[in-house]
Amino acid sequence: MTSTAQHHPTEERSVQPPGACDLVTVPSRQGLEAVDILRRGCARTVGPVLHAGDGDTLGFLVPPGTADAWDVPGSDCTHTDGRGARLAPPVEGTGWLLPPDPNGTEAADLVTDPAVLRAALDEAARLIEAADNCR
Repeated sequence: MTSTAQHHPTEERSVQPPGACDLVTVPSRQGLEAVDILRRGCARTVGPVLHAGDGDTLGFLVPPGTADAWDVPGSDCTHTDGRGARLAPPVEGTGWLLPPDPNGTEAADLVTDPAVLRAALDEAARLIEAADNCR
């Protein structure tokens, strides 16, 4: 489950209204593993994470424009059309697993780097496959 797509924001996609973001959704099991992987890293590499009301999926906020090149199997990336908000979930029927930092002032405080997320999702998929094959 590797990807060769790279995130390259363009000028027109990088200038968005405050709170604009794209949303990567993944199955909860893979998403929780990815959150663990990201949080074990030495730098702050995970932004806000949503959980679906039914508990089936997690959503990672990523920079606008990510959906244009996202191709990680088992996940989906959609534009939120600027519906993102600093403290309220940008998607109805969701809640925060990891809420935004209320003191964050930079755009980087509000999203997860897509390349870092892609690597964490790939690692999570490998860990899950290995665990499932040990049963």
